[in-house]
Amino acid sequence: MKRILLLSDTHSYIDDRILEYAKNADEIWHAGDFGNLEVIDELKKIGTLRGVFGNIDEAKIRAEFPEVNIFECEKVKVAMIHIGGYPNKYAPRVKQILKEEKPQIFISGHSHILKVMYDKELEILHLNPGAAGKHGWHKMRTMLRFEIIGDKIENLEVVELGLK
Repeated sequence: MKRILLLSDTHSYIDDRILEYAKNADEIWHAGDFGNLEVIDELKKIGTLRGVFGNIDEAKIRAEFPEVNIFECEKVKVAMIHIGGYPNKYAPRVKQILKEEKPQIFISGHSHILKVMYDKELEILHLNPGAAGKHGWHKMRTMLRFEIIGDKIENLEVVELGLK
């Protein structure tokens, strides 16, 4: 079993609330727009960090994280990309990646809109954790946490961090 904390769009912001949730996770997944290396360093101090770079991330971050990250956690295949869209409105080329890779979970960020949707056509759970940072038009700062047990995704929970 792995406890996952999923966040995105920190835009150079990290606080004790985010870090407390991170300490209770086995893995931290970040769907891009870290903003700076300090966010990455703080999360890495806590544990395993997986992620992708976002459109605002500088060259040093792009050198450390890929644009598309395909990986397995337990027995669940995951595909992550910062600008990915969502079921029936995928970004160009994303649907092709999903058809080829056949992940059980597809994660994107960028929109600052928390979204959990199931794509019946591709049989993929789409997750967008919204934005954990304070930059952007969103009002509520959000993240997602869940567990992966073998090939199952369990106990999915929205974390509201408060108004920005």
